[in-house]
Amino acid sequence: MANIIEMPKLSDTMTVGTLVKWLKKEGDAVKAGDMLAEVETDKATMELESFFDGTLLKIFTAAGGQGPIGAPLCVVGKPGEKVDVPAASTPPPAAPAAAGGKEAGVSPQAPAPAPASTAAPAPAASSPAAPAPAPASSGKPSEETAALAAGVSDRVKISPLARKLAAEKGIDPARVTGSGPGGRIVRADVLAAEKSGGSGPAPAGKSGLFSSGPSLLSKGPVQEESVTAVSNMRATIARRLVESKTQIPHFYLEVEVDAAPLLALRVQLNASLEKDGVKLSVNDFVLKAAAEALRRVPAVNCSWENEAPSAIRRHPSAHVSFAVAIEDGLITPVIRDAHVKSLFAISAEARALAKLAKDKKLQPAQFTGGTFCVSNLGMMGVERFSAIINPPNGAILAVGAAVEKPIVRGGQIAIGRMMSLTLSVDHRVVDGAVGATFLAALRQLLEQPALLLL
Repeated sequence: MANIIEMPKLSDTMTVGTLVKWLKKEGDAVKAGDMLAEVETDKATMELESFFDGTLLKIFTAAGGQGPIGAPLCVVGKPGEKVDVPAASTPPPAAPAAAGGKEAGVSPQAPAPAPASTAAPAPAASSPAAPAPAPASSGKPSEETAALAAGVSDRVKISPLARKLAAEKGIDPARVTGSGPGGRIVRADVLAAEKSGGSGPAPAGKSGLFSSGPSLLSKGPVQEESVTAVSNMRATIARRLVESKTQIPHFYLEVEVDAAPLLALRVQLNASLEKDGVKLSVNDFVLKAAAEALRRVPAVNCSWENEAPSAIRRHPSAHVSFAVAIEDGLITPVIRDAHVKSLFAISAEARALAKLAKDKKLQPAQFTGGTFCVSNLGMMGVERFSAIINPPNGAILAVGAAVEKPIVRGGQIAIGRMMSLTLSVDHRVVDGAVGATFLAALRQLLEQPALLLL
């Protein structure tokens, strides 16, 4: 009897998946454990595994197609076995342009971070919300301007496999026309571009969110007017951030920390341990300090549960997540049991998780289950901001840049390196006095960073 393989639930928040690439073709022999295809979820690109031995008789969803959880993808059985063909999944058409020059786009208002170790929290998900159209000339953020505020690199819509292939072959993705859903560039597009010697010049407005772009004297448009269908991840981010801001009663507490001792210790440690491959970042110190502050003030390491009757869950371990900007949005890898790990262990783990996040290779267990989140925009020069809580966490810490300013030290005016910390708090879980106590503990740890080495 033939076995139909359906779209699996590959992450805790997944509701729909995109078939990026088939690793087997019809007629191929497959064994249980073989990887059949690559599937993009709302968080990462993951492999689809066969649980049956036999022959791949029929593929129902072509590369680039989307389907909800449970949708038939292919069938494995004996050669020549008859197969009932279900309705095939097809990529959703791009949203038509609205009248009056409007374009659709998601514009989440979450602070999202610098590449590699920062970003606003990446939401978990249910069904994606449809993007609301916004007038192109109204000054409201479109999807790409929202990405700029988030510190995300040029948003060329390209699959991770196609991006890797383009890099190997020296092809600029901005010069390739995508044939996937919403104009997404897939592997076949890169191969076609290679055969044709690369495609034409990059379209206007695609010079990169952080590049200098055209001449300062140029009077042309900043980019082409277009309507882009959002990815699963971007739609999920939009929905979850709206839920967070409308359903969670946020309040904010802010302190300034004298970061000079931390910066001096960091320079000393990195210089002394360079031969051992140690390179600590400011964010590593903040993650370690946050974990220790949660140990001292465990009431912040809690979350709200809506199931009747409502309850507050107290978490015994500090699973500290940190925001990372990736191609299509934001994700928060989790450092589990951070309260029992050394500064150096946290640094190494954060670096490895950030790389996996950027390569879209994180497994669900690596980005779920966090109890507290850190979002850092300091390396982008942002002095202070307020982050949106990542449910079901009870709080999130926003970290600004360390800037020189006059301070009073020992009754004398001196130059200090002050760093702003803003705690966004769910008032259902944490009250103001508890949040203030947590920030006081955090400030002590960061201003006396040698405590983090114990």
